[in-house]
Amino acid sequence: MTINSGTAVAAAALPRAGPPHGVTAPPQDETSGTDLVLPLVAVGAAGVLAGYGYLRRTRRTRRARTRTTPAGGPAPPPAGPPPEAALDERARDALVGTDDCLRTSREELACAEAQFGAEPVAPYERAVRRAETELAAAFALRLRYDHGLPSDPAARRQALAGMAGRCEEAGRLLDAAADGFDRLRALDRDPGAALHLAEARFRELAARTPATETRLTALTDRYAPSATEHATGDVEQAKDRLVFATARLNQARQAIDSGGAPAAVAHLRAAEGAVAQAAVFLDGVDRLAAELDEAAALVPAALTGAEAERAGAADRLPDVPAGEAHSRLLHADAVLASVRGELTADRPYDPLDLLRRVVRAAAPLAMGRTGVLSAAALLTARSVTAAAADYVTTHRGAVGVAARTLLAEAERLLAAPAPADHLHADALAREARELAEHDARARGNPYADLDARASGTAGAVLGGILLPVALPTGVPPAFGGPATRERRAVPTA
Repeated sequence: MTINSGTAVAAAALPRAGPPHGVTAPPQDETSGTDLVLPLVAVGAAGVLAGYGYLRRTRRTRRARTRTTPAGGPAPPPAGPPPEAALDERARDALVGTDDCLRTSREELACAEAQFGAEPVAPYERAVRRAETELAAAFALRLRYDHGLPSDPAARRQALAGMAGRCEEAGRLLDAAADGFDRLRALDRDPGAALHLAEARFRELAARTPATETRLTALTDRYAPSATEHATGDVEQAKDRLVFATARLNQARQAIDSGGAPAAVAHLRAAEGAVAQAAVFLDGVDRLAAELDEAAALVPAALTGAEAERAGAADRLPDVPAGEAHSRLLHADAVLASVRGELTADRPYDPLDLLRRVVRAAAPLAMGRTGVLSAAALLTARSVTAAAADYVTTHRGAVGVAARTLLAEAERLLAAPAPADHLHADALAREARELAEHDARARGNPYADLDARASGTAGAVLGGILLPVALPTGVPPAFGGPATRERRAVPTA
């Protein structure tokens, strides 16, 4: 793999004081990080309001249809409300599509920040955060809907309309920011600087890959298979994305040399997406190594803390029926004894799994009194949630709405302070990962034949780096919502 290398553009040498002349920024906003976590009451109200708006539009349509025609004949009878199944399909598509738009926008935003610094991209960061707030509310509605709430058929249709309405607003926010963002990056005028940065980032990841591969092998040798099973193949997938990036970076360089800026920008955007996902795979392995080391160091203290909780648990469960209290104590005894046996045995173990079992065994015995157990709950939840998010990001061309809904709730709970929320986040993230993997297996690899013509293309489509249109060239999505994300297509001859 070769890349025509030029002089790398140092980020520190590029303007940071503010947006370049002529850049139009989206409206300023005071949204804070806490806006991403919406109370269920507010979310429910948002669903009702969105549903109310939907019903008003439906009623206006009905009134228009009941007016007499110019010829004086009666209009056809008014159509009934859309069936719930049709609204459900629309809501599902909107949630997946909006989530994809936000993931792509985040990736390209990182490219812009690497080039210009944080201050010039701040308005677009705020636009993305506002869109994330809308999507978080939509996913919260979806979670309630999937749990049968509300139960009234009319209210369920309103909830579905509310999901679609929230997603529509998120897309509008991103679309409104896309034009100014393009002027900031100025890729159509001068893609060379961004290409230099992408090439430098590519070379950095390519050089780092062997060390990460060695680290994964060491983890596999040290720990039980379950500790690294989700990371198996990540380095190979990183290599696949880098192979794809190599071709697109070279095509971008050739297009610049021949004066074809639009084609150069399209190839550059595809390369940036591939490089970003290669980093996700490699970062995931390195993060897992750190988490396993942290968990291994924490297991003895967590086990001791849980055994201390068990010793005085009988006195702390006065309101629990005697039979249930006895059952909890027996279960805790069995789990803690099993964990201590694995910890002292001379064989590999999975430290994150041991922590999870200790925390869950202690939870019914007044969880939260011991700080080490709270730390253990947070570590396991953080690890599995990050891994699930990485999987959805790098397989988003196949992952459906159910996995994304559970992941969104896991991320919300992970930000909460209570250890019980972290336990719940852990369970939801694990289920989200399972659903996402099922979606990817069910999808299969319908674009495998493309790799014979352009290596890495099938993985690029699976990862949402290329939209599955105009293949094998494909369309690389860009920062923006559904109306603007396809603007970087390679020009046809």
